[in-house]
Amino acid sequence: MKSSWKLFFSFLLVGAISAAIGAGTYSYINSKQPVTGSGGGVFNQGGFRKVNYAVPAENTDFTFAAEQTVHAVVHIKSIVKASSRDGQRYMDPWDFFFGITPNYRIQPRVGFGSGVIISNDGYIVTNNHVIEGADEIEVTMNDDKALKAKLVGSDAESDLALLKVEGTDFPFVPFGDSDQLKVGEWVLAVGNPFNLTSTVTAGIVSAKGRGNVFAGGYGGRRNSQDRIESYIQTDAAVNPGNSGGALVNTKGELVGINTAIYSETGNYVGYSFAIPMSIVKKVVSDIRQYGTIQRAMLGISIQELPYLKEREPDVYNKLKVDDGVYVNGFSNTNSSAKKSGIQVGDVITFIDGVKIKNFNDLRAQISRYNPGDKVKVQVQRGSEEKVYEVELKNDQGNTDIIKNVKPFDLLGASFKNISDVQKQKLGISFGIEITDIRNGKFRNGGIPKGFIILTANNLRIFSVDEFEKIVQSVLKQDTDDRGLFVRGINPNGRVEYYAFDLNN
Repeated sequence: MKSSWKLFFSFLLVGAISAAIGAGTYSYINSKQPVTGSGGGVFNQGGFRKVNYAVPAENTDFTFAAEQTVHAVVHIKSIVKASSRDGQRYMDPWDFFFGITPNYRIQPRVGFGSGVIISNDGYIVTNNHVIEGADEIEVTMNDDKALKAKLVGSDAESDLALLKVEGTDFPFVPFGDSDQLKVGEWVLAVGNPFNLTSTVTAGIVSAKGRGNVFAGGYGGRRNSQDRIESYIQTDAAVNPGNSGGALVNTKGELVGINTAIYSETGNYVGYSFAIPMSIVKKVVSDIRQYGTIQRAMLGISIQELPYLKEREPDVYNKLKVDDGVYVNGFSNTNSSAKKSGIQVGDVITFIDGVKIKNFNDLRAQISRYNPGDKVKVQVQRGSEEKVYEVELKNDQGNTDIIKNVKPFDLLGASFKNISDVQKQKLGISFGIEITDIRNGKFRNGGIPKGFIILTANNLRIFSVDEFEKIVQSVLKQDTDDRGLFVRGINPNGRVEYYAFDLNN
């Protein structure tokens, strides 16, 4: 029995000694490792820093930013008076019950969105797609006060519009610097999703300079080659109705205008996009001062490097850079880029010291300038880096101020709707009449007074307002697409066709 106890204590003693030796050995070896953080010994990562797992949201107070913003974000209702061509027909149910011949009424189309007051005298910025085509715009303040708004101007390329309401001492949101935003920084989205007024959501900046996001996106944008896309991407919840609302930092400064979400359903699924203030400020300032955008251009045609790599690998493999925009031509012989010394085959890598990775970067950077401004353009030519000073031009190829010409002033004509009696006499059900011809496109094109316009660009014309909207839409197109094709009846009864170039 005694021998058994001796054997047991012997094993216990040996185990204790072994454990002590093992612990000492591990401690010694660990003290010799070159890393300073846990787990680093596996990969021998010297200088690996330790991490504090603190949650910043607990120490971030959003109440100040919300209080500074919520009263300056408005609800916008846009009303499009439908024509007999595209309106929704509505039958009065009482007509049916009383056996009356149905009297179909044309229902207007109504859209909703948000806007941000940016001055105490009532200027409001919103998205172009919120008010596009609207005949009436109504703004509702946070205190439920409703005001009629006037459209000062809009820009489809940046999807921005400037409105004006009458009054003074409006609350407004001060401008912030979107260039100073950092990925991971907290921001608030303020707007009216689903007509729920004064809604505030919080998130972080997920990415900056985001482009090409609308292949499956939601937000009413189109014609990808014409968009100015350099969005702030956030994970703040944004839904239909938030468009045109404010994106603010924790200081309550306006850093962006919420414009769209990435979704297959139309509702928020995780990411939203805002137009940065670096673009907003330029656009709304131009609209307020000139009535239209003073858009600057380099005068080049470009190719994205990934496309070049896929389609022309031999050309791509000779390039010495991975990021930038490939110059494959010039827009005209008077191109300012060509005159400065830039050549076909150059890759633009920097504009005024700002790195250019792709076409979205290039377009967003150039959009900050006016025609007549000079910028430093750095290009990679083979193994050489070269810098050129380029004077930017407008789409007319000069540095003049582009004026906001009213559509009918450009045409040099006045119009009136045709009465039902006149329609019956002519045997038509639509059209408008030219009542006056003065200096302008119509006189130069030979169209006479008294001409009845039936269609414009293959669309039937039911009213003067409709014709004005068609002309306005043509003026917003690229310079190569600003054509107006008119068909109608001359005073002598003959059907005639006229084509007009609406470039100024």
